[in-house]
Amino acid sequence: MRWSSYRASESGLRLAVATDDGRLFGSRTHTDLVTLLRDGVDLAAAAEAILADPLEVLGIDEATLTAPIPLPPSIRDFMAFEDHLKPILAARGASIDPAWYEIPAFYFTNPAAAKGPFEDVRAAPGAVELDFELEVAAVVGRPGSDLDVDAAQHLIAGYILMNDWSARDLQRRERGIGLGPTKGKDWATSFGPFFVTADEFPMVDGQARPDLPLRASVNGRPYSAGNLSELYWTFGEMIAYASRGTELRPGDIIGSGTVGTGCIADLSARHGLDSYPWLRPGDRVRLEADRLGAIDCALLPAPPVVPLRPAR
Repeated sequence: MRWSSYRASESGLRLAVATDDGRLFGSRTHTDLVTLLRDGVDLAAAAEAILADPLEVLGIDEATLTAPIPLPPSIRDFMAFEDHLKPILAARGASIDPAWYEIPAFYFTNPAAAKGPFEDVRAAPGAVELDFELEVAAVVGRPGSDLDVDAAQHLIAGYILMNDWSARDLQRRERGIGLGPTKGKDWATSFGPFFVTADEFPMVDGQARPDLPLRASVNGRPYSAGNLSELYWTFGEMIAYASRGTELRPGDIIGSGTVGTGCIADLSARHGLDSYPWLRPGDRVRLEADRLGAIDCALLPAPPVVPLRPAR
């Protein structure tokens, strides 16, 4: 089943079941997906009840779609595609650190910067090397700590399309300091229109890797093409690692990291910046993932940089 979060003209935030014919069936009992998950409600039964007796029925074009989880408890973004890392590191004369094959590395990003699928995004202040990242996120459905991989896989409630907007020049400066990424990443993360329950995704060779084609374009020009099945680390492995020594909570978002060819840093390492230049304000970026829908939005000019100290 597919779920969406939306705002209608005369209502606040609403939760809805999204049908294949483009309609939203609003929930009478819950206004957000995190609360539904925390309450331990069976999603299939809840969807049937909403479809039978909706609060309202709207066309998707009649509502403003937000991120399916507008304010996640946390967002962990992993780096789980080998084919994304290899060309970037090779362009620097480097190779993948052996530790990457031993632990699924991640960083925390900003829940307050979650954007809806069609919400235009302001660029990061002071940045010029602007980039998108084509990703998918798993959503944690139940609490869990110190999980094994099988238990972690069963903790997944569903999946969402994700664009981890990046400012590569800011990210590079932070990397030199030894902390981060922070301001190179935390200015915006866009999420696709639909949260799709985990039961709708076939797995490849029993390896817990969903078979899901991923595509991205900029200003209508095809850029990226990959598949979620190309993950080196499975979501079960990522979630098990994330749960070590801490508690995962319903609604926590676990990003896959960028699929191979899924960003300009990757594409320019393969083909050169002349072929794939950094994004500029006014560019329109579209990410697509079949049942997960599409993120389609424009990059807007950045706010001015506010100085930290008076100029000398």
